[in-house]
Amino acid sequence: MDKQLKTPPPYPIASVDHALRAAIILQMEGGTTVARIAERLGVARSTAHRILAMLVYRDFAVQDENRGYRAGPVLELAAHSQSLVSRLRAVALPHLRRVVDLLDETANLTVRTGDTARFIASVECGQALRVGSREGMVFPAHRTTAGLLLLAPLSGDALDELYGAERYQDRPEDLPDLPRLRAELGRLRRDGFAVNQGRSERGLVAVGVPVHDRDGTAVAGLSVSLPGVRYDPHRLQSLVGVLRAAAHAVEEDLAEQR
Repeated sequence: MDKQLKTPPPYPIASVDHALRAAIILQMEGGTTVARIAERLGVARSTAHRILAMLVYRDFAVQDENRGYRAGPVLELAAHSQSLVSRLRAVALPHLRRVVDLLDETANLTVRTGDTARFIASVECGQALRVGSREGMVFPAHRTTAGLLLLAPLSGDALDELYGAERYQDRPEDLPDLPRLRAELGRLRRDGFAVNQGRSERGLVAVGVPVHDRDGTAVAGLSVSLPGVRYDPHRLQSLVGVLRAAAHAVEEDLAEQR
């Protein structure tokens, strides 16, 4: 049986979480300011300044001549402003906000690297009971809505190579059931959307659709996440309709940038 992943710690440390989220913003966006960090984290500017000062001290960030902040040596793998991930995120954010306005649930954009899926953008809804930001988090691809959507186009040989038993010798418990996974991916290819009920995090439901580039290649997954107690299967088609419209808008904007 698949184990549950990413259960929040029982005693979260807010200051650590804020620092890690600030580092993620620096890594994926390339630069920021005290005011922007304060807004994104929902903290006072003085708190944001202290967080950034500590990141500078530990070389996670550097401050430029304009008093802005960018990724430091420790985050040297930060995406450049013209990378696909950075462009995807910049293009998608307005449409994610539109999805949140329409559905009042948290919206995400996710990319796949090998057998992992990484959330590159997340916009939270305003409801008291909500799915929090997943920005920067990494999950096994086969456990996430977007990850499954991005695995679906792979050929049988590519899937066999990606999930070869030799790659999982040190973690055999993480190897998915391939026949079951192939059957699920076949359904996703036919349906064009995915529903994830509690596979990545207990008690959460996510619905997603793929985002394609100009050549028709699926490059990201656009999804909405909500507490399971609020999920109504009768609303599935309307959720998918909103997500498909948003994904199409992202695709059009992305194509215009090339």
